[in-house]
Amino acid sequence: MFGFGQLIDILKKNPKKIVFTEGSDPRILEAASRLLASNFLSPVLVGNEDVIQKAAEESGFNIRGAHIVDPAKYERIDEMVELFCELRKSKGVTPEQAKKTLAQANYFGTMLVKMGEADALLGGATYSTADTVRPALQLIKTKPGNTIVSSCFILVRPSATGDNEVIAMSDCAINIKPTEDELVEIALESAKCAKIFGIDPKIAFLSYSTFGSGSGEDVDKMRNAAIKAKAKAPDLPIEGELQFDAAVSPRVARTKCPDSEVAGHANTFIFPDINAGNIGYKIAQRVGNFDAYGPILLGLNAPINDLSRGCNASEVYSMAIITAALA
Repeated sequence: MFGFGQLIDILKKNPKKIVFTEGSDPRILEAASRLLASNFLSPVLVGNEDVIQKAAEESGFNIRGAHIVDPAKYERIDEMVELFCELRKSKGVTPEQAKKTLAQANYFGTMLVKMGEADALLGGATYSTADTVRPALQLIKTKPGNTIVSSCFILVRPSATGDNEVIAMSDCAINIKPTEDELVEIALESAKCAKIFGIDPKIAFLSYSTFGSGSGEDVDKMRNAAIKAKAKAPDLPIEGELQFDAAVSPRVARTKCPDSEVAGHANTFIFPDINAGNIGYKIAQRVGNFDAYGPILLGLNAPINDLSRGCNASEVYSMAIITAALA
């Protein structure tokens, strides 16, 4: 089952560069100092070099060897402005507007990924989720065949056998009220993400109903989404609509849906909306004693992830490894 050692092994075979948009934040600097002591992930810190070096010195973190990129002194800025204008030509962005926008670290950092100067980006220690996702949508864009960006949380809990119990929950952070087709996309992207973390995905589309025990528009949505997902990915174990107890308890599943291969054994949970998803993962985290990693953004052409503004340095370090491994 999942452990960070697996992701580090992946990165050791193919080291990556990751952009931190808030280069002078003490939490970022602490995580960067840990990464610099390794050989599998190189931090790229966005910001004024003097400010970053002073912040690191005051905080007592060794960032010797870090790649610091100052938007005000970036040698490829003309190339970046030209590419930015091309990417935003439908909005009629002028070079002057582009330069003003690129002075913002979230946009500048995203363009470093777009231009191939880094493989991934982690932001949000001081930015909102929207301020991390917006540049990604505008510049990195969604993968071919994808219509939305969604998110997944990976939840990890040590078990009595010594293995980690690992589950995936989606979408708990981005899409407020996804449609049937968006739920299908969320489920299939979540399955890919789950596999990276050692989960053999068994996908449950969750509801307050199990196989028609309840009725209503939201029940129909989850049932229809499950049917569509099965048609799109016939090799994946998918079931829905299921109540949470039927999805995870073999005893309940034997009563409510005895013929289902997923019911009672689900490990990848698709919620009907952000209300249910956000509440659900936080219950698992706070009451179920799971460690929650995410939101991991899904559906983009490059790995870009968002931190909580309440994060600590350990969470930054963990999310950096997760984000880079997705590359």
